[in-house]
Amino acid sequence: MFSRFFKTLNANNNNGQSLPFSELETHQRRHQRRDNDRCVALIENKVYPIQNWSIGGALIRADERLFSVDDEIGLTIKFKFENDMRDVTQLARVIRKNSNNIAFQFAPLTGKGRKNFESILNECMNEEFAHSQMAQ
Repeated sequence: MFSRFFKTLNANNNNGQSLPFSELETHQRRHQRRDNDRCVALIENKVYPIQNWSIGGALIRADERLFSVDDEIGLTIKFKFENDMRDVTQLARVIRKNSNNIAFQFAPLTGKGRKNFESILNECMNEEFAHSQMAQ
């Protein structure tokens, strides 16, 4: 009775695209996206707001005409913390674009690059926790 229903069941992935239920597992993200951090992307001396980021990539707000799919670009993410600013520079490839959004996938991280991102991620989570405690 429900087999037909489950075959046609669709679910949304993180990109807002509809996927058949059977394909959902293969399209899940490898890394959790973060969208509350104070950070911007710096590309060729131009600053772009970051919609969200993860250790695997970033989504920025920018005119789609400025980039082409498969462009490889040096991207620096500048993070603003309470008492510090930190930068991470990473080679990235444009994997998707639409009106006002450009999605980048980072090149495979070196050990040092992964440690830099993990350190920043820890600092972001520490600040979130500190702010949540002050709000109580």
